[in-house]
Amino acid sequence: MSLLKWAVFGAAAAYGIKHITKKRVEDGKSIIDDWNEKAPEWIEKAKQYTDEAITKVTNKVQPEQNYQ
Repeated sequence: MSLLKWAVFGAAAAYGIKHITKKRVEDGKSIIDDWNEKAPEWIEKAKQYTDEAITKVTNKVQPEQNYQ
């Protein structure tokens, strides 16, 4: 049973790889090509989100200096 499970898993993975690397007829690009073009935008958005999150956490962690 375990061998059958791994065979099905391997077939599904192979189909998925074939699907995302297959070139479209309209423009001759694949899904991977689209991801490679959009990756720099996604990285910049992730950096902005990370900077915002770090700023929010830093502001919450720093104690206030209002000692009396």
